[in-house]
Amino acid sequence: MQPRARGEIVLSSKDVGGRSAIDGLRQSGAFKAVFPRTRDQLECIVVNTAGGLAGGDRFQLTAHAGEGTRLSLTTQAAERAYRALPGETAHVRTRLSVGKNALLHWLPQELILFDGCAIDRRLSIDLDAEARLLMVEPVIFGRALMGEQVTQGSFRDRIEVTRDGSPLYLDGILLSGDIAAQLSRPAVAAGAAAMASLLYVAPDAPARLAQVREYLPANGGAGLLNETTLTVRLVCPDGFELRTHLLPILDALSDASLPISWRL
Repeated sequence: MQPRARGEIVLSSKDVGGRSAIDGLRQSGAFKAVFPRTRDQLECIVVNTAGGLAGGDRFQLTAHAGEGTRLSLTTQAAERAYRALPGETAHVRTRLSVGKNALLHWLPQELILFDGCAIDRRLSIDLDAEARLLMVEPVIFGRALMGEQVTQGSFRDRIEVTRDGSPLYLDGILLSGDIAAQLSRPAVAAGAAAMASLLYVAPDAPARLAQVREYLPANGGAGLLNETTLTVRLVCPDGFELRTHLLPILDALSDASLPISWRL
C-alpha cells in the first residue's frame, strides 16, 4: 500500500471590537491554515503540504463565519489532482456555514486535473437568512501550454448551498473515462478545457448583474436565481483565459479585497 495523505482543518470566526478574529482552530495532517495580516477581515490561506491530491487521499475543511464577521478562505496556489492507482479515489469535503450578518468569501484557486486522476469533491454551504456569500470554483482539465489532456480520469463534483435550511443552489458534475472527448462535445463544453462556477448572494445582487456581464466573453453567462442571488458560469479554452475573465469579476464582487495569493 502506498502512503496516503490525510488532512483536516476546523475553523470559526468571531467579532472582537468590530474586527473579525479566530474563534476556534484545529488542524491536523497535511492540511494547514495560514493567516496573513488583514485589516477588515479574517483571511485564511489553506495549504496542502502533501503537494497535491492522489488516489486515496482524504481532506476535510469545516469553517464557520460567526455573526457579524468577515471570513475569507482561499488556497496557496492551484490544487493538483494527479494520476491515481486503479480503484483509488481522492476525497475532498468542505463544509461551510455563515452566521447572521456575516460575509464569507470562498475563493479557492484553480483545481488542475491531470490525466488518470480520480477525485470526488463535495462543497456544502449553509447560509443564515441575513448572511452574504461570494463563492467560486474554477477547474482546469489539463494544462494547455504543456499539451496536456485528460483522456482518462474520473471527476465527481457537487456543490450544495442552502439558506435557512432550504435549497438555494445545487450543482453537480460527473465526468469519467475520456474526459477530453466529452468536453469536446458542443452541448458540454465545445472543446473548452477550463470552467468556473460563481455564486454571489447579497442584497445588491441585481445591481451587480450588468457590471458582471460586461466582463464576460461570449462563452460565459450570468443571471439571477432570485432577488439576492447572482450566478455565473464560464467556460474557456485554457486556464489563462479563464483567469483573465474571472479576476475582474471577483475584484468587483469582492470590492477589491481578493486574497493576495490570487495576485501572485
